[in-house]
Amino acid sequence: MSSLKTRTHLVIPDTQAKPGVPLDHLGWIGEYIVEKKPEVIVHLGDHADMPSLSSYDKGKIQFEGRRYIADIEEANRAFEYLNDPIVKENKRLAKAKKAAYSPSKDILLGNHEYRIQRAVENSSELDGTIGVHDLNYEEQGWDVHEFLKPVKIDGIYYAHYWYNPNNGRPISGTVENRLKTIGHTFTQGHLQTLMYGLRFVGGKSQHGLVAGACYLHDEEYKGYQGNAHWRGIIVKHEVDDGSYDPMFVSLDFLCRKYEGQTLEKFTAKVY
Repeated sequence: MSSLKTRTHLVIPDTQAKPGVPLDHLGWIGEYIVEKKPEVIVHLGDHADMPSLSSYDKGKIQFEGRRYIADIEEANRAFEYLNDPIVKENKRLAKAKKAAYSPSKDILLGNHEYRIQRAVENSSELDGTIGVHDLNYEEQGWDVHEFLKPVKIDGIYYAHYWYNPNNGRPISGTVENRLKTIGHTFTQGHLQTLMYGLRFVGGKSQHGLVAGACYLHDEEYKGYQGNAHWRGIIVKHEVDDGSYDPMFVSLDFLCRKYEGQTLEKFTAKVY
């Protein structure tokens, strides 16, 4: 049922933190969150890239403890970058004797985090030695949701991606096709692209959103042309029973705002 009281959602697509890649954008996002203070923050998953486990499914490598620890430490450090501005803001508010900023914070585990669980399933000797609990998501105050388990917030269904229940494969095609297949407002990550669509069914709007890239580095496996895609966050204003007004906030915009220069100039100078 619609309400006069609506909320704002801020959506963070896949951040894919790993050793050797820049993390500055996570601090920018944290600052933007503090400035805009959305009531709901949703991370679509694949924050921890976990490259040490990337070949596990193919059985090409054995588990290497040092590489795994490095992946975990870097993912946790990156998550602290994202959360630190909120922590600092609440210290400021407490000092001023004002109410703390306490949005709901949900993170969906992606297929990259699921690599940890799959590694344990494939090698029983790892059971009890490693796990998703090594990531600091809960420690930073986030609600952690299982891989591919949809989460409904204010009428919007969030999942890392949506799959065909008959064959387990991710639903593909245009966002309009996905909306028709899924049948309700949805938001997903996973794909390094930005797709948005809107349709009306029975007088109500349904919104489809696919956004899977929120990082500064390029992925070598995608080649020179494959890395030319949109990267940023999405703010959903006036969220009401699955309907909202989207605002796309690119990493270039955040770089201009918090570094005073274009993203191209910043990365060339710093990296």
